[in-house]
Order: sequence, then structure tokens, then C-alpha cells
Amino acid sequence: MTRAVLFDTETTGLDPLTGDRVIEFAAIELEGDLPTSRTFHRLIHPQRDIPEEATRIHGITLERLRDAPRFEEVADDILAFLGDDPLIAHNAPFDFGFMNAELARMRLPALDRARMVDTLVLAKARFPGMPNSLDALCRRFGIDLSERTSHNALLDCRLLAEVYVELTGGRQRGLGLADEDGQGAMPVATYQATGPRTPRLVAPTEDELAAHEAFVGRLKEAVWKQ
Repeated sequence: MTRAVLFDTETTGLDPLTGDRVIEFAAIELEGDLPTSRTFHRLIHPQRDIPEEATRIHGITLERLRDAPRFEEVADDILAFLGDDPLIAHNAPFDFGFMNAELARMRLPALDRARMVDTLVLAKARFPGMPNSLDALCRRFGIDLSERTSHNALLDCRLLAEVYVELTGGRQRGLGLADEDGQGAMPVATYQATGPRTPRLVAPTEDELAAHEAFVGRLKEAVWKQ
């Protein structure tokens, strides 16, 4: 089964080229595009101040990071979790830019952008001209945002994992067509999730069933009649 890693960062600002640093890193492992139980999360001391405008967004202060490790102290663990697999993020160039700036300070190879999967690009292709922030996508897909009172890298990863499943078509790996007693008379699709995803029952309406019967009635030797 294909492995990928979905990750997110929180930072001291918007531009790593002017000295902004990573202060939080979180990642979730995906197998077959669905979350597993493996996660990774670290708070990181930036070795600089955190502007108030940044703290207002993510709620992280320098005092909170007083005993946190520096990036170079956790880099090996981060890279081991990322492995060589595809890397998924929302507005991925932002996160790749910060991660590669941190790795460059250590004279380590950059994350290959060929591994990048940008969910913002996926969202814009599916919903052109519409708001495609993480919050907007969660509301569009009916994903619970009640815990998101501020930006938090691990929570954002969990929300984005649900959004990613929706953006990629639900990945209905357990699709089945059967009636309630399993005899196949009534087409009912069920989602058999392997991750923390709420199963959704999708059943045809009476009008849809009638339209289907009318359509089949016009066909010669239709397989649905066999």
C-alpha cells in the first residue's frame, strides 16, 4: 500500500529568507491516502523572537518554547518520519520553503519538490474562484472545526487529512453494492474507512431508482435484468 506523509509547520513569520524560523512541525502518516495511527509532533525553539502578529495566529509564545529543542536537535527524527515518500501540505511551497531553509542552515539536502503534493492546488482545480483555505474547505466538506480556535500544526494535519480524502474523491476502497440482506437487489454504497473518518451511507432516492428502471427498460438485454 502506498505511503505518504502529510505535514504542516508553524513559523515566526512569512519569509524564511529574512530570518523567519520554524517553531512547530507536525506530520501524519497516510497509507492508501488514509491516515494511520502514526503521527509526529515537535515544538521547536527558533533562536529568535516571535512577533506578536505571528503569536496572534498560532498562539505560540517564546516563553512556551523556552525548553523546546532547536531544529538541528530534531532534524534527524523529522527526516526519518518523512522518509522518501510523497509529502502533502496545504500551500505546500510555503512549508517546503521553511523546511528547506532550516535544512540549508545545517548543510543538509533540501526536500525534493518532486515529492510535493499541494492540496491548495487540488482545491483550486476542483473549486476554481472559491475560497480554498483549510477552514473554507472544512466547512465545504462538513468537517468539524470546533477545536480549531487557533492554528495548531497537528490539529491542522488531522483536518487536512480529512480534506485530502475528500479532494481525492473519498478513496472508497471498501465500495460495495448490496441490499440490507446482502442479496444485491438494492444498490447501496458504503464507505469502509480504515482511518479516523466518519462512514457515510449513500443510497439512491425513489426518484433515482425509478429513473434507473426507466432507463434500463429501454435497453436490450440489459445486464441489470439478468
